[in-house]
Amino acid sequence: MRCPFCLCSDVRVVDSRVVEEGNAIRRRRVCEGCNKRFTTYERIEEAPFLVVKRSGGREPFDRSKVVAGMRASLKNRPFLDSDLESAVSEIEDRLRLAGDECSTDQIGLSVLEWLKANDEVGYIRFASVYKGFEAWHDFEREAVSLVKKSEG
Repeated sequence: MRCPFCLCSDVRVVDSRVVEEGNAIRRRRVCEGCNKRFTTYERIEEAPFLVVKRSGGREPFDRSKVVAGMRASLKNRPFLDSDLESAVSEIEDRLRLAGDECSTDQIGLSVLEWLKANDEVGYIRFASVYKGFEAWHDFEREAVSLVKKSEG
């Protein structure tokens, strides 16, 4: 660590505190060269989690996209934003455990799986976009498969 004022590398920690609900450590430091104080923060650096697009391109995972898709499918359904956030966290955690990248298909299937278990209307809505329904019989086919799985 170097002093931001005189660039001296002889710096010591005077005070440390846990901040940001335990997600960071704030350290007050003093430079032994110029005697000035400054603050540094220590945070965990998350490993990058990439999404492999259908085109083959890669981009960082953006949980807001998953939340937006699920929010649209659950519009006017009995779900709170906190329910949605915890669902997306659950999905993201499961995907991260499988590796440092996943495909858009894996994300979509994970969302469908969660919706199927928690809200059938939301499931049908999401499936209609994800699977590209083009006619009423696509909805009927998906609804019939839901009925068969709930009976069996």
